[in-house]
Amino acid sequence: MSEERSENEYRQQRIENMNQLESAGFPAFGKAFERTARLDELHADFEVDRQVKACGRIVALRKMGKMAFAHLSDGSAQFQVMVKKDLIGDDNFDAFKLLDIGDIIGVEGELFITRTEENTVRVSSWTLLSKALLPLPEKFHGLTDVETRYRQRSLDLISNPEVMEVFKKRTQVMREIRNFLDARGYFEVETPMLQQIPGGAAAKPFKAHYNALNVDVFMRIAPELYLKRLIVGGMDRVYEMNRNFRNEGLDRTHNPEFTCLEIYQAYGDMRTMQELIQSMVVHLAETIFEKMEFEWMGNTIDLKTPWREVPYHDLVKEHLGNDWFAKSLDEAEAKAEELDVHIEKGMDFKQVTHEIYDKTIEGTLIQPTFITRLPAELVPLANHCTDNPELVDVFELIIGGKEISPAYSELNNPVEQRKRFEEQAAGDGSKVDEDFLLALEYGMPPTGGMGIGIDRLLMLLTGSDAIRDVILFPQLKPRS
Repeated sequence: MSEERSENEYRQQRIENMNQLESAGFPAFGKAFERTARLDELHADFEVDRQVKACGRIVALRKMGKMAFAHLSDGSAQFQVMVKKDLIGDDNFDAFKLLDIGDIIGVEGELFITRTEENTVRVSSWTLLSKALLPLPEKFHGLTDVETRYRQRSLDLISNPEVMEVFKKRTQVMREIRNFLDARGYFEVETPMLQQIPGGAAAKPFKAHYNALNVDVFMRIAPELYLKRLIVGGMDRVYEMNRNFRNEGLDRTHNPEFTCLEIYQAYGDMRTMQELIQSMVVHLAETIFEKMEFEWMGNTIDLKTPWREVPYHDLVKEHLGNDWFAKSLDEAEAKAEELDVHIEKGMDFKQVTHEIYDKTIEGTLIQPTFITRLPAELVPLANHCTDNPELVDVFELIIGGKEISPAYSELNNPVEQRKRFEEQAAGDGSKVDEDFLLALEYGMPPTGGMGIGIDRLLMLLTGSDAIRDVILFPQLKPRS
């Protein structure tokens, strides 16, 4: 018999049970139920003979002659309930035996401990709150198919408590980040997600049309240029934690819609941000996860060891030889071919070098590492290093071979900023954000700025190997 026919048969049986329950005076979809507490709170404040009201989804059910046991789950914990025919009456007991795993019920009764020492509610009355017409996976914890888990997240959360725990941790991390920044005087703001000029990063945007103004708009790729305007306006410490959108590929560490934290501090610089992110990540590890070592993608990440700092050119030399920057473009291209790194036609030496770095060097940096002093061409919004105008005063934080955060000593020279924008726009003036340049003309103080990929940070802290494991509803290919 096919799986689809089997599921249809299960559904039909549940509909028959639902009809019998409704005939017996138990509406299949009830009203609000006022509970004494959540199930985890009942466990924490357990007191024998205490009268309680509890509710949740039936995730285990054992029916006997004149008695039945069920385990309820409300997302916080599981709790056992015991139903006896002589306590609730024949009709109520017969109706209870029509329930299925997955049904949501409310119960009233007193707390006691069974002979097997399990906290239990001795039920005196029960109410049907919602009838489940489809069965849960055959075994609790049984939903393992990855595609089904992502497409049916509600079923994934019901069936896999460890998944629920990951998303509880996500909420805790985001709350604690806000607490951390608020305590240091940062001001949380919101900036536009619909922008007429996408800026603040190099990425392909999602495009739409705003009918009321008859203009094309873009989903933002970064909030950077708006946040810097607030620094000009006198908000000296700001942050935003919200969604960015990039019309690019899907893989284990990329989703086109993702959560990013951006932070700016006036009168600071890259070093200000360096201290901030290390303090923040260590604080999250200690406060929420109560540990400093994390297993991620087959590696043990130790956050308590000194975080390494290495200039970009020194790191390249470590891997490609001390004479690398004396080589010709042809030699660089030959090395790329040897390393199986694809090079686009027309790339110069610096671009080839960075492509090799991106594909073969970055992934070797397992323990927390700050890569500093990058070539200026790679970062058009950062200030030059004072001792070398060909380099910019930035860092890229790499952990587990993945970029977690870039940070800059922000460029605040409007003349230089215009020059870099125009170079980046390659003759297309519509890509130059004149409003941002106008704001810079009024003067922006020296500023440190940083972006943090929240989803990727959560992957590290929860040991998740795919970004879709830390996003409730990740983008998926349409069903074929």
